[in-house]
Amino acid sequence: MRVLVRDNNVEQAMKALKRKLQREGVFREMKLRKAYEKPSERRAREQAEAIRRARKVARKKMQREGLLPPPKPKVLPGKGQMNARRPLTSTV
Repeated sequence: MRVLVRDNNVEQAMKALKRKLQREGVFREMKLRKAYEKPSERRAREQAEAIRRARKVARKKMQREGLLPPPKPKVLPGKGQMNARRPLTSTV
């Protein structure tokens, strides 16, 4: 795996590397290999993942066919809404 460093911008290159590793599933693999997983647990996990993938594909297909409404857009905190953690303060 290669990441180019442009203009000595190492931080941007690190970000790109992390994104590539995330996409390849390296972090997930490391987490799974951290401890021993019994074969029965592994089968159960893989079966649950397969079911989750199949449901996701079916849900997307139904949305495309118009049988389900499209997903609601995610609202980012602080974007267009008042942030509840930071009350408005006045400077007098």
